[in-house]
Amino acid sequence: MNLALDLAALGVGSMIVEREPTTRRHPRGSTQNARTMEHYRRLGLSHRIRDLGLPPDHPTDIAYFTALNGIEITRLPMPSENEKRAAVARAGVTDQVPEPLLRCNQMYVEAFLREHIGTMAAIDDRWGWECTDFVEQGDGVTVRIVDAAGREASVRCRYLVGCDGGGGMVRRRLGVGYVGKRPTERAYASGATISTHIRAPQLYERFIRKKAWHYWVVNPAVRATLVTLDGRGHFLMNSKLRKDDGAPDVPLIAEHFRKAAGAPVEAEFLAHTPWTAGQALVANSYGAGRVLLAGDAVHLFTPTGGFGMNTGVDDVANLGWKLAAVVQGWGGPALLASYELERRPIALRNTAAAKRMSLTNGEVPVGPHIGEDSAAGAADRARAAAMLSGFGDQFGSLGIQLGARYDDSPIVFGSGQHIEDDPEIYRPTAVPGGRAPHAFLPGGSLFDRFGPGFTLLCLRPGIDDDAFEAAAAARHIPLTTVCLDLAAVRDLYECDLALVRPDQHVAWRGNAAPADADAILARATGW
Repeated sequence: MNLALDLAALGVGSMIVEREPTTRRHPRGSTQNARTMEHYRRLGLSHRIRDLGLPPDHPTDIAYFTALNGIEITRLPMPSENEKRAAVARAGVTDQVPEPLLRCNQMYVEAFLREHIGTMAAIDDRWGWECTDFVEQGDGVTVRIVDAAGREASVRCRYLVGCDGGGGMVRRRLGVGYVGKRPTERAYASGATISTHIRAPQLYERFIRKKAWHYWVVNPAVRATLVTLDGRGHFLMNSKLRKDDGAPDVPLIAEHFRKAAGAPVEAEFLAHTPWTAGQALVANSYGAGRVLLAGDAVHLFTPTGGFGMNTGVDDVANLGWKLAAVVQGWGGPALLASYELERRPIALRNTAAAKRMSLTNGEVPVGPHIGEDSAAGAADRARAAAMLSGFGDQFGSLGIQLGARYDDSPIVFGSGQHIEDDPEIYRPTAVPGGRAPHAFLPGGSLFDRFGPGFTLLCLRPGIDDDAFEAAAAARHIPLTTVCLDLAAVRDLYECDLALVRPDQHVAWRGNAAPADADAILARATGW
């Protein structure tokens, strides 16, 4: 759905073929990170998505307990949506987070996107249809699709993109495999796991004394996580499976939940989904010819840090404009090849970061007296808290969210300057390859001034932008020119001119009109 929206923003039509008759109502990822929310802002949707999920005054703390009715071990305070909005309203000119991370489950966002896409003429959404085969032929791909009633159709398209997940048909038909680390058996956050959608409003009525977004239970009998979905009684709980057959052992899950609560509690188990925790796998190819892959089809994460879905959204922000450019004729023969060159290193980086974080979850010391109201219990909790209090990077990681760089890309005019990659800290820089630095302007965000295609930032009054505009017009490249006379923004970018790509990454920068603007645009668009 995100890829279709990115294509539509540049005037390219697409068809979504989805086997399910509607978006799934089982919860999955609960974090729309800051970069994902910037992409939704670019599409004009972030303000509506921010109204989904948790109530705006609900805290998003991460809290650790011996049991939900037991003793709180430690808490990582996190702001509510209202507090985040207030922080944005009072932010300084060069603040880098116009769209703070949002704690909202993927199922709510998917339902919203489906409804929105249903209003768009540029997107033909075929719910209840399955792609069963494809053949690449000359200047296109012929795709066979089948609906639930067995009706078949043949679709001719310019390009096919498999956004069909880790077990998807497109990747398997291409013969693309995964490389990376398989999970090893650990006490928690590794191996065969099942997630359960639970309705249990009694938790609020009987057990939860101070609300949080993410509840962890740590005791000798059970390690459990419960994620708040709506703030009114719906939760997502993860349990380790006894065997890797994907079958939910409902009595075991119910007992797991009872031990996490600390006492019997009325609960409705709505759905179960098996998955594998602790993996860090990346595809050895992102596609071939006119058939490409994105999202879980090219990377499988352990959920620690919330990077999986968000990395997929960033994939298609990179791919969408490149597909549009090639279809419309202003993208060159090297442009689509840059997709894998730019995004695969980011998948390796992000899966490795999630894997590192997951390893620490299984190492929390759980003393035998941790649940006791005693001196020994206090000592056990202090040892656990000392480690748990350092887990903040799992729930922030702004460097991972905003710091993806394409320094070695053939369509970026890199300077050879090394930019330190810190998972927790994002350092804004306009060195080509990274996200364009953000700034708040009178009336809104700098990002709101960017066009759907390329944007030329002119940061010194009177600088010549005619050459870029003429070259873009000759090549039919969509280009928006934004002229600003703000010293703070000029200092942030450390240049007088910056060429920003449709995905908001800097392609080139300089302090004077270039001698050959056409050559810069040609390289930036894959010619």
